[in-house]
Amino acid sequence: MTVPDSRNTISYSKEGPVARVVLDRPDVINAYDTRMRDELYQVMQSVGDDPDVRVAVLSGAGEKGFCAGADLTEFGTAPSQTIARRTRWARDVWGLFLSLEKPLVAALHGWVIGSGVEMACLCDVRIASEDAVFRMPEVALGMLPAAGGAQTLERAIGADRALELLLTGRTMDAAEAVRIGLVHRVVQRGSLRAQADRVAAGLADRDPRALAAVKTAVRRGPDMPLHRGLELEERLLAALKR
Repeated sequence: MTVPDSRNTISYSKEGPVARVVLDRPDVINAYDTRMRDELYQVMQSVGDDPDVRVAVLSGAGEKGFCAGADLTEFGTAPSQTIARRTRWARDVWGLFLSLEKPLVAALHGWVIGSGVEMACLCDVRIASEDAVFRMPEVALGMLPAAGGAQTLERAIGADRALELLLTGRTMDAAEAVRIGLVHRVVQRGSLRAQADRVAAGLADRDPRALAAVKTAVRRGPDMPLHRGLELEERLLAALKR
């Protein structure tokens, strides 16, 4: 079932318990701008609020890539790059990603740059096609990743690797990305959607309360002393048995 609306930067549809969220600006490799921010925020709220949705798949439209990062053309209409970036992240889209109790699957292809990497790191399962390339260019632009990249990338691949990628801004291919844990599996380009669908279907078959509990334990546990983390697991397990 496709949800009819006037969006043209995000495409949203549902197939049974699986929601499909597609970054839909293929003419600019799905570059992230303020309109996309607003529409993505609304769509992710819908994913969280819809009781029929158990899992969401995030992907990018077009042949060239998942997301080319921030839309630099917006910088030219703002008094400064800092103000432009502050405006772009005024809505806490990434916080909304983290608050979702439902699993998020990222299907990544082609260019995965800047905020594209940051979005991917906020998803629970990351599947990349063999042609995917990853890069964090912010430091080369005299900026800091402003959507949590320095935090989420470090949690995904470790501080040393994250720092090297952030400082150098070098391009990383899919083979290296899976080797260091930035993505969980690499597949042929033609099978990317099928693989993402297969993972999403498997997750949709599981108890949604158990999935939510696992996400809570993994997200919150590292910020606690070990004994507090174990207590959190006990509370979550007790809640599942009720």
